[in-house]
Amino acid sequence: MTNLQQLAEQYLATWNETDPAARRKLIDTYWAADLSYTDPLVEAVGRDALDATLGAVQQQFPGLVFTLGEAGVDAHHRQARFTWNLGPAGGEALVVGFDVLTSDDEGRIATVLGFLDKVPSA
Repeated sequence: MTNLQQLAEQYLATWNETDPAARRKLIDTYWAADLSYTDPLVEAVGRDALDATLGAVQQQFPGLVFTLGEAGVDAHHRQARFTWNLGPAGGEALVVGFDVLTSDDEGRIATVLGFLDKVPSA
């Protein structure tokens, strides 16, 4: 079984990869072909939809990076939960979220259920 700590780290690395070709390589390597990603703002099914979602988020928040929350990754069986922060490198988080991911039989990310705990006010 894939180490879910490492899988969560690859998940965040995918969100942080701004080069489209390198990002797509991460998606193809670490995400199942029939993946499902759902958060309050988007539902993406499949690698192409996820890739488009990540690109759009990076355009909306240029220069910001995703980091793992202080509590780390809590995992068992094929599921992991963790908090993440989005903000300037080394700075205060502008967005804080909580995600649950599951892995498939091949150790790839199959499902992500995301929640937003802190978002900027309009």
